[in-house]
Amino acid sequence: MDCFFRLLIFFCLSFPLTTTAQQIIFSDPEREDIREMNFEIIGKVGNNVLIFHDVRWKYTFNVYNDSMRLLHKVETDFVPKKTTNIDFVAYPNFVYMVYQYQKKGILYCEAVKIGSDGRKMQEPVVLDTTRLGLMGDNKIYSVIYSEDKKKIMIFKIQRVDDYYSFVTMLFDNDLNLLQRHRLSIDYGSRQDIYSDFVLDNDGALIFGGTTDRDRRNDPSSFYLVVKKADADTFSKKRIDLKEAYMDEVKLKVDNINKRYLINTFYHKERRGNIDGIFCAVWDAGGDSMYARVFVQLGDSVRTMVKTSGSSKTAFNNFFIRNIVLKRDGSYLITAEDFYTQTSGGGGWNRYDMLYTPGFNTYDYYYFNNYYYGGMYRPFGRFGNRSTQYYYDNVLLISLSKTAMPEWINIVHKQQYADDNDNYLSFGLFNTAGTLHLLYNDIAKRVKLLAENIITPDGKARRNPTIKTPNRDYEFMPRFSKQVGARQVIIPCTYRSFMCFARVDF
Repeated sequence: MDCFFRLLIFFCLSFPLTTTAQQIIFSDPEREDIREMNFEIIGKVGNNVLIFHDVRWKYTFNVYNDSMRLLHKVETDFVPKKTTNIDFVAYPNFVYMVYQYQKKGILYCEAVKIGSDGRKMQEPVVLDTTRLGLMGDNKIYSVIYSEDKKKIMIFKIQRVDDYYSFVTMLFDNDLNLLQRHRLSIDYGSRQDIYSDFVLDNDGALIFGGTTDRDRRNDPSSFYLVVKKADADTFSKKRIDLKEAYMDEVKLKVDNINKRYLINTFYHKERRGNIDGIFCAVWDAGGDSMYARVFVQLGDSVRTMVKTSGSSKTAFNNFFIRNIVLKRDGSYLITAEDFYTQTSGGGGWNRYDMLYTPGFNTYDYYYFNNYYYGGMYRPFGRFGNRSTQYYYDNVLLISLSKTAMPEWINIVHKQQYADDNDNYLSFGLFNTAGTLHLLYNDIAKRVKLLAENIITPDGKARRNPTIKTPNRDYEFMPRFSKQVGARQVIIPCTYRSFMCFARVDF
């Protein structure tokens, strides 16, 4: 018997168990009215977790310790009420808060440095001002930053006749102004659609432009637009699409390998069914095309992913959610099946929703700097029309550094809700090369937090649902934020009160 126990201990030490356990710590529920609450998880600053709250124009930093106990709330009395936009750039020991507000006919863009205790470390500084016209929009400043956060860009765009006028301001991580340029780009007679904006570690601004195919009979025309840090003009790089029509374009900077990744769903016929994903890699150093691949989604994948109807339409409601880089230049794309239905309205049409020419219908363009996380909607129904939200299967495609597909997998889920989608969709987190996909498994109106593990070779494993001490907790994984190597902050509600959970994997 003694020999048996020795052998058992030997095998346990030699072959460790691969199952993982999660530890969850909840903050105390907030007592504020969540119907009018907006929030943003800033992350780990110093030894504390900072979460920003906006309740009826009252702005506060909630400061939690490592046990998610609320240390204090700090009201930002230096920020004017009815601020039109607030952005954050977080560092290990402080965070920049960038905000804009209107005073009479002047729009101000200011920044302030916030410490780990949620209090300002210095007085706010004015970064820029703009005189507004009678009909001018007061959301004109956009904030983007590089992956290493050593470069921050604030820019504004104004439409003038048949071109867009840009003003770009490039700052370092001490908010010293490095470059300021005024430049322009053609408006394209209301036919051009522009993508999201990204900033690389060298301070180059990158975005994409697509010709609106609803106003033309020929396939899409796409060009990559690059403005280097010290340049006062845009450089356009035309990307050959052969005979394809492009969908919404998602850009990603690979700073390690000095490349720009261009990814979009495509279809071969005008307003036709989605055929696959177009993946292009632009070599920033060589200023040339490195790879260009049309990844066709075949019948086997369509059969796996479709929930109803013909397999030809299986990907018509899919949207790219994440692009996850790997050190060798390969990368992973996730896409989600999403659509809505509104009572008393027409059917949902992705072509009508996605392809509004230009940046915006206003004189100025406002860009919100989150890649995917969706839009948090304060609770409560507005108006008499009801909207149903559907978030279904997730597609995962791994691509080599030359954009060739390595493996494809599907995470199956079905989610539905009336009028509010805060609990729907998924969160994606990376722990030592393994991806964790979290979402609410909705069964019999009970929301259980499910976890899928995606290994580097594409294998998916469903872990048991994450246990909570009380089923009254409901998670919002789409708005989660990873704050450590194996630590995630997830917003949730407890009996209609907002709280936050720290999950350790």
